[in-house]
Amino acid sequence: MDASLQNALAQARADYAEIHLERRATTQIAYVGKELEDISQFSSVAGSVRALVKGGWGFVSFHSLDDLPHRVRMACEQAAMVGQTESHLAPVPPAVARVVQATVATDPRQVPLADKEALARRYNQRILAHDHVQTSSVRYRDAAVQSTFVSTEGAEVEQEAVFCGMAVAAIARDGANVQRAFKQVGDLRGYPICEGLDDECDRVVERAVALLAAEPVQGGHYTVIANPVLAGVFAHEAFGHLSEADFVYENPQLAEIMQLGKRFGPDPLSIVDDPTLDGMAGSYRYDSEGTPARPTALIKDGILTSRLHSRETAARMGEEPTGNARAITCEYPPIVRMSNTYIEPRDWEFGDLVADTGDGLYACGSIGGQTDMEMFTFSAEEAFLIKDGRIADRVREVVLTGNVFETLANIDAIGNDLEFLGGLGGCGKEGQFPLRVSTGAPHIRIRNCLVGGR
Repeated sequence: MDASLQNALAQARADYAEIHLERRATTQIAYVGKELEDISQFSSVAGSVRALVKGGWGFVSFHSLDDLPHRVRMACEQAAMVGQTESHLAPVPPAVARVVQATVATDPRQVPLADKEALARRYNQRILAHDHVQTSSVRYRDAAVQSTFVSTEGAEVEQEAVFCGMAVAAIARDGANVQRAFKQVGDLRGYPICEGLDDECDRVVERAVALLAAEPVQGGHYTVIANPVLAGVFAHEAFGHLSEADFVYENPQLAEIMQLGKRFGPDPLSIVDDPTLDGMAGSYRYDSEGTPARPTALIKDGILTSRLHSRETAARMGEEPTGNARAITCEYPPIVRMSNTYIEPRDWEFGDLVADTGDGLYACGSIGGQTDMEMFTFSAEEAFLIKDGRIADRVREVVLTGNVFETLANIDAIGNDLEFLGGLGGCGKEGQFPLRVSTGAPHIRIRNCLVGGR
């Protein structure tokens, strides 16, 4: 541990102060169509000081360790100018730990840049070789981050994480009809996750081309089976953000709705946020405040049981900190964020779920959407009608919309086939994007779901 950080903190005149230092090395490669749009490698050293005085925060970022005590004084002065009441942080035993990245099959830092570019080029050429493909997109990124965190409470935490991921997309066209399909992967388990995606590239093309011939879905209310990708995105976007305590604390209307102990779904429904899962995109051992990571059951057996916290939101709401204060880099202050958020699996086999449905809609993947408080709108990448308990015609332009709490209550079957999705996209909040996270779910069935269409 660099003693200069603790020495600088000794200058702090604050109720609490911390220093966060990061060394980051990143590789990026991007093909768009036939063009190599980006190939770059860069490294950086950056840090920040955060100070708390009478409930007010000061924050100073830096790119040099020179005159670090001055940066500490600046943060304390800022905090003193805005602080007006009392400082409240939920107590956390100060951690002293060194966390090394778990051993992986192939560390992306050991793979030559030329090999990474050749892999991306191979995927790109494979996509472009198909008929009806207008253009393509292949993006690769890896990022190795070594972070150091120290606080005036005595915390000293060093961590290392190496993310690696790939995203491939195909855009197919037939006249004015343009359709898109994609696949992304990404986590902390090493370079092999990006290898062997040739068949996935073919499947992406097949989906995009098949959507050209699909009819737009007829709008109306459907019984919808959501595949693990779409169900996981729903759990994250529509419900997970509502579980972030800063959002709840700052919105009295939402606080009234999100009361712990309230029923939000059927008995089989449980939603968990867990940063301790091995190798997942959103995993870590300590958050950006040095709080130990732990699983948090947001909904347990249909009942709202907890929410995600920083130390400050936990103190303000009289609840326990959960280790969910995160920043995309140390140049940003930590805010309450998800990690690996997923719906727990239950007993339904997929085939039995379809057969039991009768008539409905099977919606797969997600190509975007938005949320506004408890209202959501998501677009599925592709979908199929379900007729007489069998998957039938492919349809497109499927948009699911509704109230998240009504939708949770209408979940009446949960599959046994939990899958997780990581990737390059990440999560955005308050200008901090992309934060590495993963979403997860099995297949789920939702009754009386409003589907927009023709």
